[in-house]
Amino acid sequence: MAEHAYDLSTIGEGQIRLTVRRGERLMNARSVLMNPACSEANVAGVLAQLQRRTLWTSSLPEGDLGEYVLSEYRSVGVDLSTMVRKPASRIALYFMEPGEPPMPANVIYDREYTPFRSTGIEDYDWDRMLDTRLLFLTGITAALTDTTAQVVTYAAEQAEKRGIDIALDVNFRSKLWTGDQARRVLEPIAHKARMLFCSIRDAKSVFGIEGTGEEVCEQLYQRFGNEYIVSTNHLDGPYLRTSKGIRKYVTTTVPVVDRPGAGDSFVAATLHGFLSEDVECGVRWGQRAAEYALTHMGDLTRIRAQELDIPLGGDINR
Repeated sequence: MAEHAYDLSTIGEGQIRLTVRRGERLMNARSVLMNPACSEANVAGVLAQLQRRTLWTSSLPEGDLGEYVLSEYRSVGVDLSTMVRKPASRIALYFMEPGEPPMPANVIYDREYTPFRSTGIEDYDWDRMLDTRLLFLTGITAALTDTTAQVVTYAAEQAEKRGIDIALDVNFRSKLWTGDQARRVLEPIAHKARMLFCSIRDAKSVFGIEGTGEEVCEQLYQRFGNEYIVSTNHLDGPYLRTSKGIRKYVTTTVPVVDRPGAGDSFVAATLHGFLSEDVECGVRWGQRAAEYALTHMGDLTRIRAQELDIPLGGDINR
């Protein structure tokens, strides 16, 4: 069999995150920190730093703001050759209040009328996008519009026809769609996926599955039959369900500097294990990558492969 051009291909909307300083709220902020963002591109970006060949596809406006987002992921080696660019259009934004206990973090989306929301199946280069070992899809992209849901569904159907492995991250966002809407779109894709990422919370919100971490993993396994199911529950777990049973991992608490991107880093390094045919080790790598993500700013985690296995410690690495 001919070698695929990519280890992982994914599709999702590039955005810019605007974050207020700690202790401020959007209603009275005088300045914000700006950085590129995209869940799927974050996954591709971490994997590219781990020497995987990755492709990220999106539809972005022409001009400086689109280039600002693209340059972030290009800088770590993500292939952007299937990117669709649209003239006279706007970039997706999201605003974030980091929050301090007892106030939770808060996100406000400003994603209406962006080119990605209306870019249809016929606009993408599917032959190139599907020249990959693994197609990575998320519920975030499917949630945006009926058009993006159709694109994600089509991607999964075409990957299945071509014998390409699929990994699905449910990644439910209640500010983008309802649990029932998510279930109708994502359930057929979940049945096609070889690997499923679904948190305990998302299992309840989308699939109506409740219980302990072990019980949720088992119910997901019985419902969808995925070869690998990874479920997280904040500091409890993560859990991995395979044909050998359920394994629970121990989570290490680390100081949180910036939370966005940590889940994407976990998924990316776990998929690094999948691509290496060692998912059990991949989950450990995922935990380490997430720990790194929490301790520095930005949605895209900057990491080296050798940093996935170094012991935790507070000393200077010299």
